[in-house]
Amino acid sequence: MGIRSFFSLFLLSVTIPYAMASDPSPLQDFCVAVNDPANAVFVNGKICKDPKLVTPEDFFKAGFNNAGNTNNRVGSNVTAFNVGNLAGLNTLGISLVRIDYAPFGQNPPHTHPRATEVLVVQEGTLYVGFVSSNGDGNRLFTKTLNTGDVFVFPEGLIHFQFNPTHSKAVAFAALSSQNPGVITIANSVFGSKPAIDPIVLSKAFQLDVNVVKNLQTKF
Repeated sequence: MGIRSFFSLFLLSVTIPYAMASDPSPLQDFCVAVNDPANAVFVNGKICKDPKLVTPEDFFKAGFNNAGNTNNRVGSNVTAFNVGNLAGLNTLGISLVRIDYAPFGQNPPHTHPRATEVLVVQEGTLYVGFVSSNGDGNRLFTKTLNTGDVFVFPEGLIHFQFNPTHSKAVAFAALSSQNPGVITIANSVFGSKPAIDPIVLSKAFQLDVNVVKNLQTKF
């Protein structure tokens, strides 16, 4: 091997690891930098318990056998077990949710900005789907799932679940973040505080301004 080839391989071996490195995934919506430590908080808001004081209870949570109340306008209820209520998940990069669906209930279009979701149907039937990004042409990927079926929703993409039957449905989902976050599209767009100017939304959704104003009163 010539000296030039050897140098090229050496350069690649040194630079590739840095080229492949990336910033750690954030576990909150934003983290504004401050120069004064007195005004600072821990990034992602969690500190670690002394390992010598850790107990089995730190990794335990009961209640996933209890159905959530689906008596609401969307006909579903999400029970989440994440770092907020199960401290042992801190730094482990995973969380879990139970979703109960009333007949014809839905988990409306939403995204998880920090997680991929794997959903399994425990009971009933669900019509599920996600929409790809603008660059991919906003393609819709859908599937009707029955008991025992599994479906994956890629990180950050808008997705939904709908129960198209007269019977209840139950699903469980694992998410690849201890705090995946959730952005429900309709709530964010029409229920922001303060409200987005109706003229902006009217143009974006090609709706009459009065229709937009009416939608904003519902969220």
